[in-house]
Amino acid sequence: MADFDKAIPPGGEGKIRLTVRTKGYQGNIHKSARVYTNDPAKSIIRLSIKGFVKVPIIVSPPRVRLYGKEGQPLTRIIEVRAELDKPLILTPGHFNLTEKLTYSIEEIEKGKRFQIRFTTTNSSPQAFRGFLKLNTNYPEKPEITIWIKVRIQKKAEVQRKPEAKT
Repeated sequence: MADFDKAIPPGGEGKIRLTVRTKGYQGNIHKSARVYTNDPAKSIIRLSIKGFVKVPIIVSPPRVRLYGKEGQPLTRIIEVRAELDKPLILTPGHFNLTEKLTYSIEEIEKGKRFQIRFTTTNSSPQAFRGFLKLNTNYPEKPEITIWIKVRIQKKAEVQRKPEAKT
């Protein structure tokens, strides 16, 4: 979001204030904005903002994508890591894909690192989306939502070349 002086006299100064909403971001971010001017030498000026969004809990990767061919179960593992100096406790919340996926939570480093393993239960061609909500003991982040997208494609049928006649 931008707030700026609408008109600046030639040779004068003006202010531009950029606001970046960081909800849903974690780690390094880079945002930019274009400023349009009536200066023929510099009709567009690009402003850049770099920063680091510190969050109490890092989910990496933040979303689960399972893509593959029919006939094989698909599995993905994500990591959940505490960034505060107090132990993290994860408990299962709402999961809306119980008929299509299983998940397990494994504590890798007590109160600090967890792995969540997602596996498809049916490997027939299909596509669906859903989520897993985990409850935490952090008042700064009482709930984590992990978005899931799955696409299982039909195996390509093997085409035989016609035999050459001799």
